[in-house]
Amino acid sequence: MEIKRRNFLKTSVIGAGALLIKTTGYAKVEELNESVNNIEQTNKTKKQLYNMCGYAAPAIPTVRIGFIGIGSRGSAAVERILHINNTEVAALCDVYEEKINDCREMLMKKKQKKAKEYYGSKDTWKKLCEQKDIDLVYIATPWALHTPMAVYAMECGKHVAVEVPAACTLEECWQLVETSERTKKHCCQLENCCYDFFEIMTTNMAHKGVLGELMHGEGAYIHEILNNIFDRPTGWRWQENRKNGNLYPTHGLGPICWAMNINRGDQMDYLTSMATDDFMMQEKARQLAASNPAFEEAAKIKFRGNLNTSLVRTHKGKTILIQHDISSPRPYSRLHLLSGTKGFVQKYPEPGKIALGHGFVDEATMKQLEEKFTPELVKHISEAAKKVGGHGGMDFIMDWRLMDCLRNGLPLDMDVYDAANWSCITPLSIWSIANRSNSIDVPDFTCGAWKTNTPVDLTLRNGGNTEFIG
Repeated sequence: MEIKRRNFLKTSVIGAGALLIKTTGYAKVEELNESVNNIEQTNKTKKQLYNMCGYAAPAIPTVRIGFIGIGSRGSAAVERILHINNTEVAALCDVYEEKINDCREMLMKKKQKKAKEYYGSKDTWKKLCEQKDIDLVYIATPWALHTPMAVYAMECGKHVAVEVPAACTLEECWQLVETSERTKKHCCQLENCCYDFFEIMTTNMAHKGVLGELMHGEGAYIHEILNNIFDRPTGWRWQENRKNGNLYPTHGLGPICWAMNINRGDQMDYLTSMATDDFMMQEKARQLAASNPAFEEAAKIKFRGNLNTSLVRTHKGKTILIQHDISSPRPYSRLHLLSGTKGFVQKYPEPGKIALGHGFVDEATMKQLEEKFTPELVKHISEAAKKVGGHGGMDFIMDWRLMDCLRNGLPLDMDVYDAANWSCITPLSIWSIANRSNSIDVPDFTCGAWKTNTPVDLTLRNGGNTEFIG
């Protein structure tokens, strides 16, 4: 008798109880079982309230933004926005007043009017969401706060831009989708890597048919930051690194999904995931504990595996490989690989390379391809982006494009279905690993609309009039 994936998951999860309690955040095994059952029923019965893919909200000539979380990422976002005309930093929020002070000085130097300020309380962000003269809430806080803040902001009538990952659980993914559909407010996950120059160019090549029919894609986040994780004995990153799965999938996955038209012509069907043991992190904690008693509790933690490899199969028979490793001594890589019936592209190691046959094209041909297939929106703003910076300019392209779409009443490049779909890889991979890499269905957050949704539009059609401030 064939054992269905979901039934296997329900029965085997009990045996993996202790591990699952540690890695998923559920207090009891029964809670996890209930969650699995609820999600299964949701997938069968969920009906779309409103299709937010391709949705054009009313134009906002001057976009008024409230920023929640203005540490390193948040403050960098504030600085980038100050280079975009017809935007206004309307409010700043952080637990720590000193973070507010830094951004206040930034606004004064740019001769911008004073923003409303919220700090000192962990719940003060709600006041920012309730502020009437805000159009967009920009969230750059610890991961566990992303969905609660995004949902509350949409309920308060605000569009949302939220750092990755947008959600940590499948329940949160559905919360984002249902709230965005019901309120008709955008929920954009700030996946900057979709706008990196090689990635967006090769996405355009895929859409133009240059690579033929895409069969396979690979994406990764491989970035050795072991010392950053262990720079203090407590903090939210400690809890995240006890989850044994792909904790940070969206940087590698986002550009692959764009190129493969995931949610816009195809859809993820099921996933399986596998991880190594931990050979690095507990040993690092023990070394630190030997000279610093504050790390003694950390030395007892069973950390996640160092390298996670997850595989996804789509409804149209294509495959996607996603990897995550932030503890091994490896060169930095956000692997971007597309394999089609007519061509192949790969970035990392850099520079990116393209093959339209058995060998990679030469430098002259590469330049011709760049000139022909770099999207119009990138050509339009690339020089400004390189001046402002932000991971080589892709952060600024992302922010500028978001503002231009909101100002002109255009659909966003990344919608709530992308936020949910790309974020759900983490909880799905956790479940798969806990069950000997058993496959698990990927929820269809579009409720079937992926069959008729159109690919992301990388032109400047009806937009492109948002000016750069030097």
